Amino acid sequence: MTPGDRDTVTRMRALLGALTLVLLVPAAPATATVAAAATAAAAEAKPAAAKQQTAERKALPTLRVRRQVRGLQLPWDVQPIPGRRLLITERDSAHLLIRKNGHTRRVKFPSRKVWVSGETGLASLEIDPGFATNGRFYTCSGWKKRGGGHDVRVNAWRLNDRGTRARHLRTLVDGFPTSSGRHGGCRLLITRNGALIVGTGDAAQSNNPRNLNSLGGKTLRLDRMTGAPWPTNPFINAANVNRRYIHTYGHRNVQGLAQRADGTLWSVEHGPGIEDEVNRLGAGRDYGWQPGPGYNEGVPMTDHSLPGRQFNARWRSGPTPATSGAAWVKGKKWGRLNGSLAVACLEGNRVIFMKFNRNGRLKWTRAPRALRQYGRLRSVSTAPNGSLLITTSNGSRDSILRVSPR
Repeated sequence: MTPGDRDTVTRMRALLGALTLVLLVPAAPATATVAAAATAAAAEAKPAAAKQQTAERKALPTLRVRRQVRGLQLPWDVQPIPGRRLLITERDSAHLLIRKNGHTRRVKFPSRKVWVSGETGLASLEIDPGFATNGRFYTCSGWKKRGGGHDVRVNAWRLNDRGTRARHLRTLVDGFPTSSGRHGGCRLLITRNGALIVGTGDAAQSNNPRNLNSLGGKTLRLDRMTGAPWPTNPFINAANVNRRYIHTYGHRNVQGLAQRADGTLWSVEHGPGIEDEVNRLGAGRDYGWQPGPGYNEGVPMTDHSLPGRQFNARWRSGPTPATSGAAWVKGKKWGRLNGSLAVACLEGNRVIFMKFNRNGRLKWTRAPRALRQYGRLRSVSTAPNGSLLITTSNGSRDSILRVSPR
C-alpha cells in the first residue's frame, strides 16, 4: 500500500467514526428546542422592556406649578373667561370672584341667597361658548327658596362688561334633593353640541340614585338657554317631568364631568370610603349605586345584584383618594400625558393622570410628585394655552394652581 492509499483509508475511517457518533446521539426533543428559543427571546425581551419603560419615563414632562391666585377660602371651581381673566366660586362664603391683572375682587352677586351647609354651597361654574358676546355663565349651588326651605339648582347669569356684577337671568332646573348638605354634587359641563350636563349627588338618601322620578344621583342633560330637557334624552316622553331630564342614573355623588376629544362623556364620583369611580357615560345607563335600606354604604358602588343591567366603572380606586374634578389634557407639549384624564383628589392630595385607549380601557395611571405638596385638590379646568387650573380645598389660605409642562 502506497503512502497515498494509507492517507485515504485514514480519512475514510475518521468520516465513518463521525457518522457513527451522529447516529448514536439522540436528537433533541422539539419541546426543548422551543423552550430554549423562548428563554432566548425572554432574555432579549427584558432589556427591550426596560428600555421602553425608561423611554416612557423620559417622555413624561417635568411639571411647572405656580400659585396664580392666593388667599382664597375653599374655592370650588375656576374657569377662564375672555380678557385673560378667571372666574372663581368659593363654596362656603358663596362669593363669586374675578381675577384680572394680578388682582382678585368680588363680583356683585346674591351670596345671601345661596344655601350653605356641609358639602353644599356655591359650587360649579360653566362658561357659555358665546360668553364673549352674551356674558352668560352658569352656576350649580344650594339655594334658599322663597317662603322657606332650600334645594340645589342650576342658575343662568350674565356678567357685565366690566366684570363687576352678575345679573340673574333664570333658573334652568331646580328641586335637586337635599338633606344635611351631604352629597350635594354638583358639576356642570357644556358639551360640543351645546347641551348642558349636570352631575348631581344623592343627598345621602338611599331612594334617590335609581329612582327615575328624583333628580338626585344622576347626570341630567338640558338646553342651556331655556332649561328644557334635551330632546334626545332617553326618557324624554315620560309623564314625570323630572324623568325627562335624566341622562344617566345610579350615581352616588358626581364631582367631575369631562368630554373627551372623541366626543365621549366621562364622570368622576366619590365612593363610600372605597371604590371612587371614573365612568364613561352612555344615555339611559344605570351605574349601580343603591345604598338601601337605611343608606347602607357597605354595598358595592356598582351593584350587579340589582335588577337590570349595571355598567362598570372604567377606573376604580381601592381606599378612597376622594376623586373630584377632572379635565382632559390637551397639547403635544404634555408629552405622554397628552390625551390623559387629569383627576383631582381631595383626601389623596394629588392629581392622578389616567390614560385610556381608544375603546375607553384603562392603560396606566400616574400621580406626579410635583402635585403632592398642595393639600386637598378640588377642581381641574383647562386654560386657553393648555395649562391646567386647579383649586386647592384646605379651608383657608387656598390657591388656584397653574400647571404646565416645562
